[in-house]
Amino acid sequence: MSVFLIGDIKVTDEAWIPGYAGNVHEIVHRHGGKYLSRSAGIETIEGDDLDSTLIALLQFPDRGALQSFLDDPDYAPYGAARKRGSVSRFHVIDDSDVAGTIPYLPKA
Repeated sequence: MSVFLIGDIKVTDEAWIPGYAGNVHEIVHRHGGKYLSRSAGIETIEGDDLDSTLIALLQFPDRGALQSFLDDPDYAPYGAARKRGSVSRFHVIDDSDVAGTIPYLPKA
């Protein structure tokens, strides 16, 4: 079952961004993942604005592949730099439909 990582980031120090942006996508790909979006074009159309600087949406083939990316020693320095220079919220969702009424999604 595919899983999606939603990285909601508020940058507090931009020093980490060039290294992260230039290198992490290769580590993601090594673990079977791919970026679907990495955008600063954020518009809140409902609810409270979270004051996010960027949102990234990544897809992995399964939860294990996502975890292997997060645990990769090559990712560790980039993740640590991101944590030092941002307020980050990472969310993981699967590709299911909790209501089970969308025919092309697996029922949760």
